[in-house]
Amino acid sequence: MEWLEVGASLALWQKLALASGWVVAVIGLAESLNRLQVINAEGVRKIVHIGIGNVIVLAWWLQIPTWLGIGASLLFSGVTLLSYRFPILPGINSVGRQSLGTFFYTVSFGVLIALFWPMQPQFAVLGILIMAWGDGLAALVGQAWGKNRYFIWGMKKSWEGSLAMLIVSHLIASGVLFSQGYSGFWWMGLGVAIAATALESFSKYGIDNLTVPLGSGAIAFFLSQNL
Repeated sequence: MEWLEVGASLALWQKLALASGWVVAVIGLAESLNRLQVINAEGVRKIVHIGIGNVIVLAWWLQIPTWLGIGASLLFSGVTLLSYRFPILPGINSVGRQSLGTFFYTVSFGVLIALFWPMQPQFAVLGILIMAWGDGLAALVGQAWGKNRYFIWGMKKSWEGSLAMLIVSHLIASGVLFSQGYSGFWWMGLGVAIAATALESFSKYGIDNLTVPLGSGAIAFFLSQNL
């Protein structure tokens, strides 16, 4: 693919600058909007959640080395852990917050890159994008329009949010698989979307930020090998 070849031709320092610049820009934008009182802390988390997830596409285009992807995941995982005790990322994590979602999110990058990079990066990309867009938009839809509620393990969910998760996950999974030439992309995408929605519904304490991307990537890989 020509667009991948262009990314691969860039020097390592250019790749680092582009990927790091994207992450800094997303966090900077979210924090700035929060300081201007345009959005609240939850809005900051959603912008960062969705925005940073897209760095996996940039990493795919740039053909970031495996060691660099895993190293960045370890670094940011450490930062997020510290941010639960100290105000390093005040708009993203509240001190003492009872969820390790941000930590699990950063860990999922490293695990998926370790599993699928560089031979089959599409499954890592698929998993992260479903977590970023599917889960992120599901929460926004549920908060804004979720009127039909259901409860799982004491957690309050909405059918509207779960439907948004299913639709967005299907579009992402099908799109990524189609771009790689899989003939059964629609049915494979549907299977991934159903699994991702179920994992999101049943996960507690932010662990869906780990189970959804890993589960989506693994199921997509399994289906690609058996259908």
